[in-house]
Amino acid sequence: MACWCHLGDVGEAFLCVLQADSLTVYNASGEVVTIPLPQSISSIWPLPFGLLLEQAAEGDLPHNIHFSSSILSSGACDTSHPRREIGHSPQSNFSCMSPFVNVLKGDTALLSSHLILKDPMEDPQFVYVEDRGKLTIMNDYNERTIWTSDQVPLMVSYNKGKAQHSLWVAEVVNPTADEETYSLPDVNPVGVRLKQFSFHRIWQGKGAHAAACKVFMAIDDDTTPIVCFLLQGQKKLLSLRLQIYETNSDVLFDVKPDMSWSIPAVSAAPVVVTRPGVKVGLLPHTDVIVLAPENTLLLYSGKLCLCRYLLPSCLSSCRHLHNMEFSANVAVSHDVKTVGLADAVEGRVNIVISNGQIFRCALRQSPSSSLVKDCMEAMAEGMISSLYNHFLALLWGDNDATYLSKADSGVDSEWVWFSSIMLQMCRRSTYISEKLPVSTCQSSWDFLVNSQFHQNYSKPSSFTGASSQDELESQAVDCSRSVTEAKPTGDNKFYSELLVKSLDSLHAVYESLKLDNLRKMDLELLAVLLCKIAKFLGEECYIDYYVRDFPYLFNNLGTHDSSLSGRSPPNMFRWLENCLQHGFSSADTNDLPPLVRKEGSFAASRAKKIVSFYSLLFGAQQIGENLPCGVCCNVAMGSYSTAEEHTVLAMVGENFGLQQVDSLPPGVSLPLRHALDKCRASPPIDWPAAAYVLLGREDLALTRIEQPCKMSVHEAQANENLIEMSTPYMLHLHPVTIPSVSFDSFGSENAKFEDADSTDGSVTDGMEHIFNSCTQLRYGRDLRLNEVRRLLSSARPVAIQTSVNPSASDQDLQQAQLWQLAQRTTALPIGRGAFTLATIYTLLTEAFTVPKLVLAGRLPAQQNATVNLDPNMRNIQELKSWPEFHNAVAAGLRLAPLQGNVSRTWIIYNKPKEPNAVHAGLLLALGLHGYLRVLNISDIYKYFSQDHESTTVGLMMGLAASYRGTMHPAISKLLYVHIPARHPSSFPELELPTLLQSAALMSVGLLFEGSAHPQTMQILLSEIGRRSGGDNVLEREGYAVSAGISLGLVALGRGLDMLGFVETLLDRLFDYIGGKELHNERSYLLTPLTEEHNRGFGQMMDTAAFNVDVTAPGAIVALALMFLKTESEVILSRLSIPCTQFDLQYVRPDFIMLRVIARNMIMWGRVHPSQNWIESQVPEIVKIGVEGLREDVGNLMETDVEALVQAYVNIVAGACISLGLKFAGTMDGNAQELLYEYAVYFLNEMKPVAAIGGSNFPKGLANYADRGTLEICLHLIVLSLSVVMAGSGHLQTLRLLKFLRGRNSADGHSNYGTQMTISLALGFLFLGGGMRTFSTSNSSIAALLITLYPSLPAGPNDNRCHLQAFRHLYVLATEARWIQTVDVDTGLPVYAPLEVTIKESENYSETSFCEITPCILPERSILKSVRVCGPRYWPQVINLVPEEKPWWTHGVKNDPFSSGTLYIKRKVGACSYVDDPIGCQSLLSRAMHKVFSMTNSRASSGDTAGNYISIDQLVSTFSSVPSLIAFAELCRDPSWNSRPDVDFQEFCLQVLFECVSKDRPALLQVYLSLYTAMELMADLVMNNRDVLCDSVSVSSLKLALAYIQASLGGKLTNARGSVVQSIFIGSLRKRLEDLFQCSRHLSDDFYGYLKLGRWPNDGSDGKRRSIILSWYLQWFGVPSPSVVEKAVKKVNAKSVSSSSLVPLLRLLLPSTHISALSEIGRLLCSS
Repeated sequence: MACWCHLGDVGEAFLCVLQADSLTVYNASGEVVTIPLPQSISSIWPLPFGLLLEQAAEGDLPHNIHFSSSILSSGACDTSHPRREIGHSPQSNFSCMSPFVNVLKGDTALLSSHLILKDPMEDPQFVYVEDRGKLTIMNDYNERTIWTSDQVPLMVSYNKGKAQHSLWVAEVVNPTADEETYSLPDVNPVGVRLKQFSFHRIWQGKGAHAAACKVFMAIDDDTTPIVCFLLQGQKKLLSLRLQIYETNSDVLFDVKPDMSWSIPAVSAAPVVVTRPGVKVGLLPHTDVIVLAPENTLLLYSGKLCLCRYLLPSCLSSCRHLHNMEFSANVAVSHDVKTVGLADAVEGRVNIVISNGQIFRCALRQSPSSSLVKDCMEAMAEGMISSLYNHFLALLWGDNDATYLSKADSGVDSEWVWFSSIMLQMCRRSTYISEKLPVSTCQSSWDFLVNSQFHQNYSKPSSFTGASSQDELESQAVDCSRSVTEAKPTGDNKFYSELLVKSLDSLHAVYESLKLDNLRKMDLELLAVLLCKIAKFLGEECYIDYYVRDFPYLFNNLGTHDSSLSGRSPPNMFRWLENCLQHGFSSADTNDLPPLVRKEGSFAASRAKKIVSFYSLLFGAQQIGENLPCGVCCNVAMGSYSTAEEHTVLAMVGENFGLQQVDSLPPGVSLPLRHALDKCRASPPIDWPAAAYVLLGREDLALTRIEQPCKMSVHEAQANENLIEMSTPYMLHLHPVTIPSVSFDSFGSENAKFEDADSTDGSVTDGMEHIFNSCTQLRYGRDLRLNEVRRLLSSARPVAIQTSVNPSASDQDLQQAQLWQLAQRTTALPIGRGAFTLATIYTLLTEAFTVPKLVLAGRLPAQQNATVNLDPNMRNIQELKSWPEFHNAVAAGLRLAPLQGNVSRTWIIYNKPKEPNAVHAGLLLALGLHGYLRVLNISDIYKYFSQDHESTTVGLMMGLAASYRGTMHPAISKLLYVHIPARHPSSFPELELPTLLQSAALMSVGLLFEGSAHPQTMQILLSEIGRRSGGDNVLEREGYAVSAGISLGLVALGRGLDMLGFVETLLDRLFDYIGGKELHNERSYLLTPLTEEHNRGFGQMMDTAAFNVDVTAPGAIVALALMFLKTESEVILSRLSIPCTQFDLQYVRPDFIMLRVIARNMIMWGRVHPSQNWIESQVPEIVKIGVEGLREDVGNLMETDVEALVQAYVNIVAGACISLGLKFAGTMDGNAQELLYEYAVYFLNEMKPVAAIGGSNFPKGLANYADRGTLEICLHLIVLSLSVVMAGSGHLQTLRLLKFLRGRNSADGHSNYGTQMTISLALGFLFLGGGMRTFSTSNSSIAALLITLYPSLPAGPNDNRCHLQAFRHLYVLATEARWIQTVDVDTGLPVYAPLEVTIKESENYSETSFCEITPCILPERSILKSVRVCGPRYWPQVINLVPEEKPWWTHGVKNDPFSSGTLYIKRKVGACSYVDDPIGCQSLLSRAMHKVFSMTNSRASSGDTAGNYISIDQLVSTFSSVPSLIAFAELCRDPSWNSRPDVDFQEFCLQVLFECVSKDRPALLQVYLSLYTAMELMADLVMNNRDVLCDSVSVSSLKLALAYIQASLGGKLTNARGSVVQSIFIGSLRKRLEDLFQCSRHLSDDFYGYLKLGRWPNDGSDGKRRSIILSWYLQWFGVPSPSVVEKAVKKVNAKSVSSSSLVPLLRLLLPSTHISALSEIGRLLCSS
């Protein structure tokens, strides 16, 4: 058994499947939850608030009920196969206090026969029965459920013993105290008050010997719900009418004794036929199709039978679905009977035939004609059910079956049939009023048979009846039955009321159609019908109203009869005009059709929407969804502060887009276009994407779409209709694909990790992908990227300068040069990794290649002959081991997978059979990107089991980086395995290289970063001073540094906030540092550790002293990281800079540099980019000593001077590194200038190369400091400079780096460490191809400090002081703060000015500055706003809250910059900055006028040759709107110039200029519509041409004039002015009034109209005069003749002069223009 049911708070329904011992719940996305159930559950039934579980009767219970432990456990969710939970934890399924426990206890008396499952993750609850106000557990197993409703809380049960049906209402009640006492203790946990579900019986019926075979709900003819029981044994359909009482908090149901009836029926089914789309509360308006005992199909609406259906005489002639065909010998006889109805859905039902065949039949729900459909919907909603059902009985209940629909019936025939029925109703009204003794059924038949319609009617209509592959023919039901039930025979009041309601309903449709330019033909047809209905009813005002709109449709109208009714027809245009002139509060709601104001009505929807928009625009206050005028309006989610913004949100909520606005009459659309135009510049930021599309801001829409987490459910639904918001030819919300090579497959044809050239013969250097549209846009024609690529390329032989004819000594020289160049080549991959960081987007189905590392050279003087290193002189493989590792890291760092992650399969696929450094580097690169989380423990074990040094290093560091800060226990165990000093005593001896142990220590620090884990800190503290265990003693310093860095990472920035042994920890660290300030007389002991941690624990001491040369660097870095940005004066005082000559001799100069860095990292806020600050770091004794170098040093020994100079150099270098860390990635101008000056200063000290601005730098440092120290300090300063300018591509810094690189190579001072620094600096300067930069968060500063650690390696394999793999940890400090602007219309990156605002800080106030995209934004911690500025693009503001958080990563949903892309929209009339950098081409006005004059001159002279710019070329230059470009192409067409109407051509060009220059392309249609309408009027008046012009265009022009007046009067404000030129509207007004003056017969026709109610009717001239008269009446607002006559009678016109009559008439006819009142006074007084 299965059913759909709503469970929990989820909006969607779940599919619940009852199995033998479980309930399986599926949701729409395929998620599955299995709930174990006892075998006693026999059926399930849906209810609105949960699933009803019915247990089997006691006699049916199995004797041996076996419950698995899972039923009673806390985790009852089936996990036999992978399934996802539905928003809940599996631990919250069933508690052990389930109601099923009572089965085990044997308490069957307390076992409920029904249970309610409210949520898949909750326990089923008991069902109670309300009996005399008390709740008791429902345990009557005889009450078997046969039906429930999932929309209303109703249940039907049948008791076989009592032979009775019962109707129950389900309720949710909160238990009282007494009821809680009664509750079972096992069911209700302590402290939890559960809601109880009870059933209340509201009806019971006896006498049925069997349960109803079908129960369903339908709607009675007065919209009351009914419950139908099909009693097949008694062959009847029993219907119960529900009585519903709505209270404040609940809905009560009841059934009265006299509220039931029976219908003879063999079968029945609920169908939706008469009112599709209409709902009664939550229920659809459902009818009932009944199979009567006499084998007829009847359609019922409640008790009223509407029509009868019969099967076709021969089913073989019917068209079947799915191409079903009958063979020729299968003939269906006429005695075939229908035996059943089944599977009804909406208006479709299965009909079961006695021969076993089943036919799917569709009961036609709506006509094909949109006009007939609108009319029927309006009548369904505008009439009471009895009237509408009688209309349907007339429509469907005629004996002539030929009116039924067929597939080839036309839309026109539908309208003809509908009109004939309406006129037949009029005829019946006439017959009844004349007391004709003719029955209704006969009069209808006679009327049709004798009508002209019957003679011309050849094809049946297609809007009613039932059709399918077996089309049902409808036969009339006994008309006497249906009509008699509706009204007494001969009562003309009934038909009069029916016609009046029909007129009101159809008039609402008429008013709605007037608001649609595309349905003018439908409007004319409806006007003719309404005029005839009004004539039957004697509604003279209605007749006059329709004739005014279309006077050419009515011939020989003559004089109207005296009005039988004084009703004035509602006039939508008058209401809209009053809103514009006087505001919403002054508009008369009587001008709105009642159906438009009816709540819950769906008919005349366009009129409803326009009324709601105007109401909101002109000051109406919305209460909920209702407006004061009675119209309901849906408003989209979003904030608003003005009426215009409220109106735009309402348009979005009602799905009223630009296509619908374009179809409105021009005058009606102007206020809405005004609201859109006003909101376009700066709409609120929280609007849905559909609202931005409506405004023409596709840039904001696309940005909003890419931030789904900010969208609510309603907004997501609104965004689904984006196409409706935009015109089809202007929707640009296609996926923007930025042209680049980022999606190109890389190395797809190469084998995995195959070191081979690409197939085209060019060398793969790993940087081919660096060039894309973004970098080209940023650097333009600048070749700096090409130069950096050349500098960092290691895949090509390097040039060696030698003589043309080399000798033997030259060959030795070549090898010497080649060896020195090899030092540089092996250092290049480290910088190349930074240069290409995350710049290649690859598919994970591709193998990955690593560029070659070529150490050979080429001889340009000898035709580029290749020279290789002599393997006999150098160990090339040993030289390339770690460089190959770095080369693979660089190749791996390029990856930025399209899928957002790397799969485990891809990593394993690229794993080589034999471990190598290449794959090891890839593992580290993937780990730095965070991709190694996909590996499982078995994969990691397999890697470790290979016992490959570089692979183990790369994997450990990669895993630690991926799991950084998580303290993952499994990863920590893997890392501690590689630290032998931490092994327990029972652990076997492991001989691990110190290099692996150093990497493991660093990995532990990354894994526990920021946790301040005490035990880990104790371990790392002890490792700083651990004595050598017999391995390479030279690498002990690197081990201690790794332990110190790791300790600092674990306690990163925690300072004194760490719990536990802070004092002991600090004392031990200062012991490691050494120095006079330490209290050496005390002996500090480590905190005691457990025995297993003491094994192998040795201190690197000699007696009581530490070897500070080994321990000091790690301890200093540990203190720097632990107290980062804490501003701790205590630590600062203990970590002092030597200030005496003795101290300078005591502390190593390079340690002084570390101390300076550490002090500045602690006192972060004091770091300032100025020379004075750097000099303040230098102690006074050093400063004095260095400044004295210019004079003769007589009082100082040479060794003392050397110590001072060494200290000075290292202090300055340390201060510069501190500046680099403080301003990392900020591109601070002051820091850049200062670091550049010091770099040039150090460079000049070694060899004068350039003049520097600062003259107060000490001179002669090279005389007392060795060249190596100066080189290291110089390169560290340059590296710090690149850190500050990271990602900027700063040209001055690039030139300095190029000079340093060439100098070292030429002068023979090539050193691997310095070359690595230059390579890294180049990579930092163009980090990620210029698209990334560094952050200054604590974690980032720590990673940068590790990378910049001021101890450079001496060679490619030197890991003594600092493991080279640590140099790649800068990746953890990078952020993708790159932003580029993309033109939303073209999808191309463009330049755009941005105004960036950063918050106030201690160094500067709140600052705004301009950047040109593409650019790098400031950090998130200081960024306040980003605004698109400049005159060429629409403004856009992104406001942010500065937070100490990292930058948004790629793919994060709440990223306001959409992963670095900001969509912008260019204004019409402006060129992009690429096409027009300085703005000389944006002189649009001058250019347009020049083109217009050239076009006109060519048109007059007929010259089409010569060089000129055409109008379409110019428009396409300034605009991408297809409509404007297409219109410009039309104006350029040769046939256009041959037109005789030159004025119209000039007007079109001027309008085109107006729309382009003001960026209002949608107004092109408005201007042309108003202009052409006026030209048609003028053509009819001046040239006497037979032009059929209605007066709706005049009403539209009146609204346009009212809009201009409202705009000028301040009712509608806009900084850009009114959307159309007021002069243009004024000229149209003047032109129309001049046409009235030119009409000769207008005065006589107006007199005849007022005096006699007569329209001109003498032939074609009379039709033309009638049209002019209708314009006059509409323009001046003249009411109908009867109204004018009443007004004149009131003022007694004959006794008043003409001049005095006008003011009096003005009081009585306020909406009539003064000119018309004067004419009325003149004509009536003269008569």
